[in-house]
Amino acid sequence: MNKFTTRASSINRALDQIGDKWCLLILQEVFWGINTFNEMLAATGVSKGVLSERLKWLQSIDCLHKKAEGEAGKRMSYHLTRKSIDLYDCALMAIAWERRFFNTPELDDVTLVHLQCGQSFEPQMRCRACKGAIHPAQVSYKAGPGATRDERQKKVRRRSSLSVHDVPSSRSLYKNLVNLVGDRWTANIIALSFHGLTRFDQLHQELPVATNILADRLKFLVDQGVFRPSAYQQRPLRYEYRLTAKGEALYPWFLALLQWGEKWCDESGNGKPMRLTHQPCGRSLRGLVQCSACGGVLKAHEVRFSLGQQGS
Repeated sequence: MNKFTTRASSINRALDQIGDKWCLLILQEVFWGINTFNEMLAATGVSKGVLSERLKWLQSIDCLHKKAEGEAGKRMSYHLTRKSIDLYDCALMAIAWERRFFNTPELDDVTLVHLQCGQSFEPQMRCRACKGAIHPAQVSYKAGPGATRDERQKKVRRRSSLSVHDVPSSRSLYKNLVNLVGDRWTANIIALSFHGLTRFDQLHQELPVATNILADRLKFLVDQGVFRPSAYQQRPLRYEYRLTAKGEALYPWFLALLQWGEKWCDESGNGKPMRLTHQPCGRSLRGLVQCSACGGVLKAHEVRFSLGQQGS
C-alpha cells in the first residue's frame, strides 16, 4: 500500500486503527458479550472473509484477544483488552448522539443504569476542570509537543455501501453514527470542520484524497444533515460547509476518540500533537463522561445495560 504523510493528529491515529465500519460494529458486539465468530457473523451481517480479516486486525492492534474454550479448546472466543475497554466513553457518547437525533426502536428499549447511584441516566460529556458543558465553538487549539508529521498507509477500501438497516442485530445501538464515522475520510472531514476548515480547498490541502472522493464525502455529509452548504462565491460558484446542530453534537464522540488516541496510539513518544483549552474556564480541556443523575464519572464496570427484557 502507498504511504503518505499528514499533520500529526491523535484522531487520525485512532481512525487508522479502528475507523472502519466493520471494526466499530465488531467491537460494539463484543461490548455486548457477542464473542464467537458465528455469533458475530449473525449479528453484523458481514461476510466470513471480511470478519476474519477484521478480527485478525483488531488482535494485531491489541483491541481483541482470542481465547480457546470448550472441550479440547476447539471453541474460540474474542474478548476486549484494556485498550478496547477504554473505548467505552466513545460508545456512551455514540448512544447519546443516536438517542438525540434518531427514532431508533432498539434505543427505546435500552436503559442505562449507573451502579454507583442506582439510577438510570444519560451520559454527558463535561470538562474535567470546571465540570461545565463542552461546546466545540468554546474550544481553542494550539500545537503541542508532538506536532510533527505522521506517515500513514493509504488504504484502498471504498466507503461501504452498508445501510444502517442492513445490520441485523437488535443490539446495534448506534448504527447511524457508525454509518458516518465508519469511513476514514468522512470522519477526517468532520474532525477538520471542528478546527474551522469549511471549504473544499482547505480540506483538500489537509487530506491527500482525490477530489472526486472528497466531493462524494461532502455530498454524503450534506445528505445526512451533518453539514449545511452555503455559497461564499458566485463566479465560479463555491460553497463552504458548516456544521449543523446534528454535526456539532458529534463533538463529544470525537473528543473521546482523541483522548483514546492520545493514550493508545502515540508510537512516536513525542507527546500530544495538539493542546485543547476550554475557553469558559481557561483550563486545559479533558473531557469526562458523567452520569446525568449523580454527576459521577462513568466507568465500564459500573454501568448496566438493559435491553428490553434482557440484561447485559
